[in-house]
Amino acid sequence: MKKLIIISDTHGNYRAVESLLPRIAENDYIVHLGDGAVDMREVRTQYPEKVYACNGNCDFFSPIPEEGILEVECVRIFYCHGHKYRVKSELTRLAQAAKEKGCDIALYGHTHQADITEIDGVTLINPGSFKRSVENGGSYCYLVINREKFTPVIVGESVY
Repeated sequence: MKKLIIISDTHGNYRAVESLLPRIAENDYIVHLGDGAVDMREVRTQYPEKVYACNGNCDFFSPIPEEGILEVECVRIFYCHGHKYRVKSELTRLAQAAKEKGCDIALYGHTHQADITEIDGVTLINPGSFKRSVENGGSYCYLVINREKFTPVIVGESVY
């Protein structure tokens, strides 16, 4: 069994990310879905083997890739910021891209709205925005994977 923390859209608020450090220590992975990927610098220094990140539309001049694939247990996960798949208007393109890559899950951000949806056999997960900590209106996703089964839970509630 593996446990993941998924965050997105921190937009320069390293303190919100810092508030998760105790949880990051006890989980297997943390995935940042862009727009503030640089906010993971300290986390990447402390836990280089746990951190996966991609750039968003507000991450300028960053060497971090725009998308990636992570295999955890028997589950294949496609992760991206989502802006290139027009996730603010619909999720079909993202689901199709994930399916073409043989992925069971697609993680995305960009909208600042937490959501878990299934389209054509692909579970799409948006953790919402973590610009603010959970106590101040932000949200993230806690994802547990046990072999080929997975359970995503949104923690907090993005309110912007």
